[in-house]
Order: sequence, then C-alpha cells, then structure tokens
Amino acid sequence: MSKLFYKPKPLIGLDISQTGVKVMAVDPKHWLVLGYGSLDLDPSKVQASLDNPEDTYLAENISALLQQNIVGSLHSDHVVVGLPTGRTFSRTFTLPATEEKHIAGAVEVEADQYIPIPLGSLYVDYEVIERTKDKITVIMSAVPRVLVDTCLTAVRNAGLTPVIAEPSINAVARVLEATEEGHLSTLIVDIGAASTDIAVLDKSVIRVTGSVGIGGNTFTLDIAKKLGIALENAHQYKVLNGLNPGPRQVKIATALRPSLTRIATEIRKVIRYYNERLVDDRKIEQVLIVGAGANVPGIGEFFTNELVMPARVASPWQKLDFGSLPEPNKQFRPRYITVAGLASVKTEEIWE
Repeated sequence: MSKLFYKPKPLIGLDISQTGVKVMAVDPKHWLVLGYGSLDLDPSKVQASLDNPEDTYLAENISALLQQNIVGSLHSDHVVVGLPTGRTFSRTFTLPATEEKHIAGAVEVEADQYIPIPLGSLYVDYEVIERTKDKITVIMSAVPRVLVDTCLTAVRNAGLTPVIAEPSINAVARVLEATEEGHLSTLIVDIGAASTDIAVLDKSVIRVTGSVGIGGNTFTLDIAKKLGIALENAHQYKVLNGLNPGPRQVKIATALRPSLTRIATEIRKVIRYYNERLVDDRKIEQVLIVGAGANVPGIGEFFTNELVMPARVASPWQKLDFGSLPEPNKQFRPRYITVAGLASVKTEEIWE
C-alpha cells in the first residue's frame, strides 16, 4: 500500500486462530478499550477455510462477529490482522559484515534449510536488526502465501481494510514488553485452546518461534480420559485443582504430564536454536506463560522445574483500561491479550 494514497485511520486488531476470531479497538496512548468481541469457531472448518481461498466460512464469521458480538464500538475499519503463529516461521541468523550484499541469497538458504515448505509458496521478508564491525544479525520471517492471501481476502470480504498482517505471537510480545519487564530476554509460552506458540523476545525483536499442537483443550481431554469423567468436570478440575497439592493431584498431574512434557521439549528446541545463533552470550532471563490454556494452577512451577529457569504465568491484563465497558468474564480474559497487542499498533509505526 502506497503512503501517497493511504489516509491514516485508527487501527483495530483482528486475531484469527484455529478456534475463533477476536476483535478489539484500543486507544494505544492510554490502553483504553473502546470495543471488543469474540466468536468461537469450528476448528475443522477454520482449517478448511484457511487452506481454500474460495471457502467463505471465515469471512462469514468475521462479519457475524462484527454485527452481533461487539461490546462497545469499533472506531475504524482498518485492521491489523493476527495470523496463526503455528503456520508462520521466524528465524535469526548472523553473517560476516563483508557479506551484507549477499543477504538475499543467505535468506533463501536459511529458508530452504529450516522451513518445510517450498520457497515459491512463501512470502519471505527480512531485516537487519543488529550491526557490528564484524557481523550483521538478520531476522527472517516467512508465511505461506495461501495463508496470507486467504486471511486477507476473508477480511476484505467482511468489509474491513487490512493494513498489516503479523504472526499473533508478535502481538503478544508487544503487550508483554509494555507490562512484564519486556526489556529482558524473554521466552514466551502462549498456550491457546488448541496449540502452544513459543518465541524468544530479545531487544524488542522476536528472534525465533516454534509451535506444538497442544493447548488448553488437550489438557481437559487428558484429565477426562485419566479420571473417566465428563469434559465439563475435567475442565473444572483443571482450572480449580490443576497441579496444586490436593486429593486428586497425583492423577491430574499424571494426566497432564505427557502433554506438558511435549511443550517443554519444543521449548528446549527453541532455546537451543536461540543459543546456537547468538554468539554474544546473552541468556534468556525469564519465561512468561500466557494464553487461555495457562489457567492451570501450578503450571509455572512445572516449567520452572522442567526447564531449570524461572517461569511464571504473566498477568498483562491490568494494562487494559475498559473504562465504562463491562469487562469479559475472568476465565475469558486471557484470550484477548493477542488482539489487544494487535490493536495497540500506532498508525505512525506502519511507516517506520
């Protein structure tokens, strides 16, 4: 989009995930929420829609969200779109300073080596984020073309104007940086309903991302199967008892351990990549757990012990001021962190 023909408007956030769509309007100067809403979707239908630009399921439900499920009001039709992180790729690598003119070729090599999708099927971008006299550090991001094209088409068909599209984990990082000592090198663990996204935030840049198909719904299923109870009861045990000591602690912990261990394994992969690609001895200083699936008592202690580094459930919610609007129920608040980060992009940042 050319700035010559672009008339800036306030921006709203629209988060597209495997399990639903969320929207929010925020005054980014004061983090004042002007309007918000969400709509749960059928994951299999979302998947089909993301893979087929002709499918109208996503566009129809974005329209339904805007027309039926908004608390407050949305002050614009210009949106920052959050893409499912698990289907995007971000990697950081270094080159000798003398090789800067060959960055484009190095990016292609990096994409071929680490991304299991043909280069021609990706949108790829890169940026030099650090320079010394000896080396340059490059961040590369890649997203499947069909994912971007499908999401943007659905957004336009719902009557909105997409201005920026970014992985949802970038939006989470934006909120955490403003609320949770984000100046520290931070490992983000975003546990959603169906998947967990992992990223390293370092000097305001997402250095590397990872994802695993385990989320809060997986935890509920694990408990239901282990205890032989209904999903509704399993959910209650998950959010009320979790991993904390109690009469059912052993069974619940046994049920959850395989899924939590798989998340920890993916976290270690992300940490290993980060450590191998940075040579100036920076270390991850904190692990922050967020997301709708992070509502398991004792989950911070589990990852602290498993990773042998301090981990805690972050509480960036207090940053948002709802003014006279009713706030979402406590159990639903974590699902809005991503879309709040999308909505907090300032219009002037588009052209930086």
